[in-house]
Amino acid sequence: MVGMTPNLYSFPDTDTLAKQLRKYVLQSQNAAITRHGVFRVAVSGGSLPTILAKALLAPSDGSQEDTPQFSTWDVFFADERVVPLDHEDSNYRLVKTELVDKIPAELGTPKIHPIDTTHINDDDPQEVADQYQDELMRSFAAKDSVKLPVFDLLLLGCGPDGHTCSLFPDHELLRESDAWVAPIADSPKPPPKRITLTLPVVTHGLRIAFVATGEGKKGIMRQIFDTEEGRNLPCGLVNVGGAEKVSWFTDTKAVEGVAFPAKGNL
Repeated sequence: MVGMTPNLYSFPDTDTLAKQLRKYVLQSQNAAITRHGVFRVAVSGGSLPTILAKALLAPSDGSQEDTPQFSTWDVFFADERVVPLDHEDSNYRLVKTELVDKIPAELGTPKIHPIDTTHINDDDPQEVADQYQDELMRSFAAKDSVKLPVFDLLLLGCGPDGHTCSLFPDHELLRESDAWVAPIADSPKPPPKRITLTLPVVTHGLRIAFVATGEGKKGIMRQIFDTEEGRNLPCGLVNVGGAEKVSWFTDTKAVEGVAFPAKGNL
């Protein structure tokens, strides 16, 4: 990669990864609170909420720098499945059960922004996407006054095919440049109906973090970081567009054989 490049961090196990992810997230939180009094975060589903809970619900060292202030958090979904909120495929349900429901009262309660489920049974998820874009506008600004919303942090996963959010390889949504939130009715991974933040919104974030663990990820990680074609996969496009704003949190199994230089700590 030429010029500014993403940061690739590799840790011996998920416990160490969780400690470093905590440090990174809380640095992002504290900077955001200083900047504008609120911490606007977008999260994905998959294994991410479990690792996030492990990181953020660990005991604090007592300092303000090491304390989650969840009452300042505005939590959005980087993508969501167009299903009821209590459905097993719902990212809202996953984040709620794995993280939010376990937060001690003294740490505060985050403000969660789920999808509006009024139109989830429509054949076309466009209305769900439009309503979620309206939700973003209420928190960030009207679309005619800012080109793109600026998340303080996006927390993302990486699929075995290199997809992130619900942005899939070679899909036409990768070329979407106007909408903030886009529908997908033909997801190659079930369920087929989803909504997702678009690539320009993702790469416009102040900080973008991927979490990828396990030896099942090493093939796609090699492709993303070491090959030219990997730059055109959704995760690779985020690397290119976000450059030094992007940080990958991985374990050693996920980056086995990756030539791109990995760092051992923040």
